[in-house]
Amino acid sequence: MAISQKVSGFMEKSSWIRKMFEEGIRLKQEFGEENVFDLSLGNPVMEPPEEVRKALVDCARDESSGLHRYMPNAGFADVRAVIAESLSPECNVELSANDVVMICGAAGGLNITLKTLLDPDDEVIIFAPYFVEYLFYADNHGGKAVAVPTLDDFRLDFSALKSALNEKTKAVIINSPNNPTGVVYSRKELQELADVLKAHSARLGKPLYLISDDPYKKIVFDGVEAPNIMEFYPNSIYITSHSKDIALPGERIGFVAVHPQCESAESLMAGLIFSNRVLGFVNAPALIQRVVKQVQSVTVDVEQYRRKRDYLYKELTRIGYEVVKPQGAFYFFPKSPILDEVEFAKRLADKKVLVVPGRGFGQPGYFRVSYCFPDSVIEGAIAGFEQAYEECKDKPKES
Repeated sequence: MAISQKVSGFMEKSSWIRKMFEEGIRLKQEFGEENVFDLSLGNPVMEPPEEVRKALVDCARDESSGLHRYMPNAGFADVRAVIAESLSPECNVELSANDVVMICGAAGGLNITLKTLLDPDDEVIIFAPYFVEYLFYADNHGGKAVAVPTLDDFRLDFSALKSALNEKTKAVIINSPNNPTGVVYSRKELQELADVLKAHSARLGKPLYLISDDPYKKIVFDGVEAPNIMEFYPNSIYITSHSKDIALPGERIGFVAVHPQCESAESLMAGLIFSNRVLGFVNAPALIQRVVKQVQSVTVDVEQYRRKRDYLYKELTRIGYEVVKPQGAFYFFPKSPILDEVEFAKRLADKKVLVVPGRGFGQPGYFRVSYCFPDSVIEGAIAGFEQAYEECKDKPKES
C-alpha cells in the first residue's frame, strides 16, 4: 500500500461526510441539481456582509509598501491588538496583543495548540458527538483523543468526565455552539466544568488545559448566551475563526487567545508562535488579517439561520423525529427512527435527501442535518424526510 496504514484507517473513519458529498455529486448528475437536497455539508451559502466586502476591497487597493511581506509569526501586532480589545469585555479578562496569535482557521489553531501542549501518549478529552477531526489533530502531535459521552440532551455529563480524567489527561476540548448538535453550554455548565478541572489540576499538581473551539460562537438564537471560557478558567485557550460568523471559510482566518493568567502563559504563547511556523502555516494570510481587523463587530444575519432552524424544527417534529432544538450553529442532530442510522441515511438518499450518519461524529443512532443552505433546498427535503420516516417508523429499533 502506498500510504500508511494509520492514514488509511483515519481516512475510513472520516469518510462519512466525503461519502455523502460524493453521493450528492452522483445524484445531481443523474437527476439534476434542483432535484437533489444535499444537507450534508457545513459549508454556508450565505455571503459575507457588505462591511466585509468593502473592507476587502479597501485593503486590496491599499498601495502602501510592505503589506504583503512576511511578518512576525503571530501576525500583525495592530490586528492582534484590535482583536484583544474586542474580546476582553466578552471574557471579563484584560487581553493584549501579546495574548493573541493569528491562525489559518480554527483547524490551524487547534493544531498549533495541540503541538505546543502534547507529549507522546498525552490524552485530550472530547465530548461525543464530536467534530471528527479532533481525533486526527490529537494524533498529529503524538496524543490520543478520548471520547466522553454526553447526556441524552447532549449536555455535559460531569460524572463521565470525572471517570475519564487521569494522570495522562493534558487538555479538554469543548465546542459551543456545538457541531453537530447545535447545543450551547450554559454559564452554569461552564462553571461546573471549570470547577471539575481545577480540582483535577490540584490533585495532579499540574495544569489541565481547557480548549474552546468556537467558530460558531456568534451564531446563537433566542437570546441564548454563549459565555467565553476565559471568564471561568485561567488555564484556558480560546480558538475561533471567521469562517461562520462573517462567512469566510475559504479565507482561512481566525485567532487563538490565551488567558493571561494561564500557567506559563509566556512559554505557551511562544510555543504557539513557534508551532505556527514549523507546521508550515508560517503566518496567517496578510491581506485577510487586515480585513478582519476592520470588522470585529460585524456578523452575518443570524436571523436568517434562526428562521431556517424554526422551519426545519417544526417540520421534523411534525413528522415525528426526536430532535433536540438547536440553540446555535446551523445543524440538527435527530435520532434515527431505526437503530442503524447508516441504513436510514441510505433510505433518505433514495429520496434524494443527503445527511451524514451519526457514527461520523462518534454517535451512532443519530444523523446530522445542515441547514446553511437556500430555503428551496431545505423545503425540498421535507417530502423525503417524511417518506423515509413513514417507511421506518413501525420497524423495531433493533432492526
